[in-house]
Amino acid sequence: AHNITVVLDQPLVGQGMSDNPMNAIFVPSPVPVEVSLIQVVGITQFGSYIEAASGENFAGGSPSPRDYGMFSPKIGQLSKVPPKQRTPEAIAEAIENMKALDDPAFRGGFILEKVMGPVSTGHLELRTRNPNDNPSVTFNYFKEPEDLQRCVQGISTIEKIIESKSFSKFKYESMSVPILVNMTASAPVNLLPRHSNASTSLEQFCRDTVMTIWHYHGGCQVGKVVDHDYKVLGVDALRVIDGSTFYYSPGTNPQATVMMLGRYVNLTTSKYVSKILVSFCEV
Repeated sequence: AHNITVVLDQPLVGQGMSDNPMNAIFVPSPVPVEVSLIQVVGITQFGSYIEAASGENFAGGSPSPRDYGMFSPKIGQLSKVPPKQRTPEAIAEAIENMKALDDPAFRGGFILEKVMGPVSTGHLELRTRNPNDNPSVTFNYFKEPEDLQRCVQGISTIEKIIESKSFSKFKYESMSVPILVNMTASAPVNLLPRHSNASTSLEQFCRDTVMTIWHYHGGCQVGKVVDHDYKVLGVDALRVIDGSTFYYSPGTNPQATVMMLGRYVNLTTSKYVSKILVSFCEV
């Protein structure tokens, strides 16, 4: 395809793509809250991580006072929307809708849950032969019922946190959990179509408000595309060492794991090459 010369026909390249779905509930606060970007992670028994972002417009580093930070359409939350719907006009409209919200909508923070794994997978395909063009990626969020159930349990846990006595001073008394869920479901965090039952059905809420936390992985998995030394199967002198080799993402940011993996493979291959050179010189 695309007139690219094939060196090896490997149908598993680009398969097994996954992205941990993230869903959240926005909680406006009547009092100032500290700037925090996922400093503490709650690890549940059902396979969901509970995290939070608060203060300074949700720790997104944006200079704008009317911004959702890491939950903003400005920084890629619309990347999960198919390219045909992800037009510059649609993104601009989402940004304007965000700016039009009342001031309380920008004070407080989000409590989020990230599905562990996930079980649902998709695929990646090239759209052109230009390496600078984005590929076509399908993650199939919540395709597997297990992932959807984890999201529902995660959101239910967040609701209990919001209703707790310890959290009472950080939310308005007039804003019940159903109101907060409905407010979040109406927020312009993505371009996905909304459903009228999103605030009553947590399953629909998860589907409608799904976001990325940028922990996508897969496509060149160990044992399928690369071996356990990260060498591409069927190709000489080629390794892949990044998140595409993962079957699942670590619980929090995978950046350190990827860097440690690169360091480990570099050290092990360097030692191997050194041994070959020493043996060759001795001969």
